[in-house]
Amino acid sequence: MLKKVYAFIAIVLLFAVFSFFQTKDEAVANRSRQYYEQAGQVVWDIHTDQKVLALTFDDGPHKAYTPEILELLALYEAKATFFIIGENAKKDSALVKRINEEGHEIANHTYTHPLKTTVPKLLKEIEETSELLEQITGSRPKLFRPVGGQYTDAMIDAITEAGYKVVMWSWHLDTEDWKEPGVEKIIATVNSAKEGDVILFHDGGGNRQQTVEALKQVLPQLKEQGYTFVTISELLAIQQSTIQK
Repeated sequence: MLKKVYAFIAIVLLFAVFSFFQTKDEAVANRSRQYYEQAGQVVWDIHTDQKVLALTFDDGPHKAYTPEILELLALYEAKATFFIIGENAKKDSALVKRINEEGHEIANHTYTHPLKTTVPKLLKEIEETSELLEQITGSRPKLFRPVGGQYTDAMIDAITEAGYKVVMWSWHLDTEDWKEPGVEKIIATVNSAKEGDVILFHDGGGNRQQTVEALKQVLPQLKEQGYTFVTISELLAIQQSTIQK
């Protein structure tokens, strides 16, 4: 009986060790930001002297807050990039069309917004969302933002091999508006923006009235400072033109 117990324990330990080495590459992001930027796989922000900023909105569209945000963007001649959740797009395809028709960029943010997933499941979510967005807008998104900004080396490799650019944000410009920290806190975060930065907002996933109220103040302030608001693809084009000079 004792021998059987020992044998069982040995099998469990061997399985645990095997599983560790099998999933280690998938579970860890060992590569540096510099590596990803040089490989052209991920962008956080760019170096430029041009007074441009990229506004990004995650987790929409939302039937109440996204239209309010679109109205403000139009008022201040600002373009933005919307990282859309597939299941939300399916519920309100007309709003996705409006975002696209008003000149903003449509990007992929998974289908169900899973906080944890495997590479195969993630790729399936991305593909499902891209197919839906292409049906709605006529164009297939080329940009993807991971949920919560969480990724592994294996995920980045798989996503970029599927033809997407991974988009993060300037680390000092996470407004954390999803926490509803207060309008003034959101404004204070955005006030640290500089040329070439990417700002993270949310237009879905909860009550985004604080985001709307903050935008009413930061958009005219930044515009008065001489900033132009561009899409991520426009920001990348500026980066490319700078490299070629």
